[in-house]
Amino acid sequence: MNQFLKIGFTLLLFVFVGCKASAQKFTTHAVKKGETLVSIAKQYRVDTETILKLNKEIKDGDNLRVNTILVIPKDGKAKAVAEQSTVKTASSSVQNNKGETQEEPIGFTSYTVKKRETLYSIAKRFHIGTEDIKKYNPELYSSQLKRKMTLKIPKYKRVKPEDVLEINEDDFETYTVLPKETRWSIAYKYGITVDSMEVLNPELSKANDYLAVGQELKLPKIAGSTVENQETQLYLSYTVPPKMNFFQLEQKFGVKSDEVVRLNPEIQERGGLKEGMVIRIPQKKIASGEINTENYNFYEVKPKQTEFSLTRKFGISYKELLELNPDLAQGLKAGMVLKLPKDQKGDFEIRNSLVLDKINLIDSINVQNRPKLMFLLPFRLDKLDLSDKDRVANTIDKRNSLKYSLGLYSGALVALDSIADLGVSVDVKTFDNQLSLEKTKEILQKENLASYSAIVGPLDVPSLKEAAVRAGGKRVPLVAPIPAKSDLSLANVFFSYTSEELLRERMIGYTLEKRTDQHIIVIADDKNQGVKGQLLATFADADTLKVTQEEKNIGINIDKLTRLLSDKTENWVFVETDNFKLVSSVTSILNSLNTEEVKVRMFTTDKNSAFDNEVISNAHLSNLRFTYPSVYKAVSADAFFKRYEKRFGSAPDRYAVRGFDLTFDLLLRLAYKNNLMEASKTVGETEYSGNKFDYERNGASGYFNRSSYILTMEDLRIKEAE
Repeated sequence: MNQFLKIGFTLLLFVFVGCKASAQKFTTHAVKKGETLVSIAKQYRVDTETILKLNKEIKDGDNLRVNTILVIPKDGKAKAVAEQSTVKTASSSVQNNKGETQEEPIGFTSYTVKKRETLYSIAKRFHIGTEDIKKYNPELYSSQLKRKMTLKIPKYKRVKPEDVLEINEDDFETYTVLPKETRWSIAYKYGITVDSMEVLNPELSKANDYLAVGQELKLPKIAGSTVENQETQLYLSYTVPPKMNFFQLEQKFGVKSDEVVRLNPEIQERGGLKEGMVIRIPQKKIASGEINTENYNFYEVKPKQTEFSLTRKFGISYKELLELNPDLAQGLKAGMVLKLPKDQKGDFEIRNSLVLDKINLIDSINVQNRPKLMFLLPFRLDKLDLSDKDRVANTIDKRNSLKYSLGLYSGALVALDSIADLGVSVDVKTFDNQLSLEKTKEILQKENLASYSAIVGPLDVPSLKEAAVRAGGKRVPLVAPIPAKSDLSLANVFFSYTSEELLRERMIGYTLEKRTDQHIIVIADDKNQGVKGQLLATFADADTLKVTQEEKNIGINIDKLTRLLSDKTENWVFVETDNFKLVSSVTSILNSLNTEEVKVRMFTTDKNSAFDNEVISNAHLSNLRFTYPSVYKAVSADAFFKRYEKRFGSAPDRYAVRGFDLTFDLLLRLAYKNNLMEASKTVGETEYSGNKFDYERNGASGYFNRSSYILTMEDLRIKEAE
């Protein structure tokens, strides 16, 4: 039985096990000698297209092999499900054959191949590389260029001539990067776009925006001044528009009329301001040493933005914007870098002093982008006897890796349906790496990794390292769907599961922000003395309570705890342990001490499995308003929830929710920019059914999700903390 069909069949069993579904929507059929796709379709009263959609590994017109297992819908409703799950196929890549990141096209044009033309001559004609043509015409990887073939030719953004001066060494100077400077702050100093800076300095990385202190850059000399001394008086040229008068000029530039007339004697000679007249306006530049990430934020102007839209966006007047950015008087241009006040607030995000627009990914997708994904997960099909459904169901129920893989994959399938509805075509390949490093190597060796937009998985760390290293050589991102730690520098890995360290920092930061006069008490076992130290460093006035640990027992002294509790202010008690016995004991004691006179609230910086043990009373946790950090929150009956129920006949578990959120977010980012690394620069935090994602690059260590929730149990419900 081929792998895709096995996974599909096992997935059906998983859904049955996970939700006790009472009605089966599909059946299987073992192909017999002489049977065809048409004859099988007639037998089950479905059309051949429906069978093909449910069995992606067979193609229309293929001779069916005897004993091939087909998934067949049992009724019209199942047929409709199959129609919803169509995932269009297209080849996509984010690399050329050298493994270099390529610029994303801004559009495409069609070209019909003429007689005697070669791939090289066509590439030269359009000023692009041959790999650019192959990338968007994947059939050229396996067949020759033919006359009258219609090619899809990408069009790239080119730097405007006025943005990059002709290279004359006398017009340029070497600039040394200072502390707290970024590409945007330096671009602002020189009045050029970041694109121009990158063209002048091709050694700058395209994968990130990193600048090292002391790094030397080639930049155009500023006319009439130098970067080292910009306190001197400078002037800008201004073309007088229709109906402009001296009052409006003063309002716009803050310059008195007599000063304007003195600097521009032609005004008096021609009897006043005239439309089209080019006049000098005095401006004063701020010293370059003061323009850095400590003093200002920076914003790169987007196409079609206006001065009016920017003043509305940032909540400042045009005069204030002009005072900070005198060159704005010469006109607003896309790519221009604007300086903004450091305390600027609005509907945007700020990273390293760069103001990022909050992007609605669904509204920003480009259907020309056609991602290709690989799912590399341990379905363990080598260990399953699919002829024994009861045994398979029992195995799924007991084996966490299998349960997680199938849950993740079922959610991913719904995400693929959802992205297809948005008009985005996706090519998907799914492999079972069997939790085996050798199997992982075998799969990766056979695949052309450079053709993939991203890889999701594997789950085991040895296979994750292997896949990351191999994909990294092709500059292909790998998404780790579960908590994963690595001792390697894996620059291409997106760690989607927020780390324990970040969750702890978020929890401590939350309590620090919300605390007024609450009394802090820390209860930590021997394993968590480091966490205890971190809490005491943050809350210097906190009290601690020793945990007594014996061979079989663990607990605290009730009398000592009672004496520590304050009756004047609320007590915030941190419980740091992975021992469910200690959690049970402390929770019970705190609940008994939580009265009208003595208020107690319970916290932890790490809600591990000890807090979910069946011996722990949820009623006690609710009474104590137990508060903790989490990467996941409970799902309500949203669009995904309903779509999942419609497809699988059951409610999604947390693994399916994560599979949907992770895959949908990944596909939206790739549909926005078919390069996950590039998208991570501009896409801020995103949130879906039960998970958030906000990837931030950490040098050569990879991209880390920094998002999380602070949750509280109250009235026997879990909700986001205020």
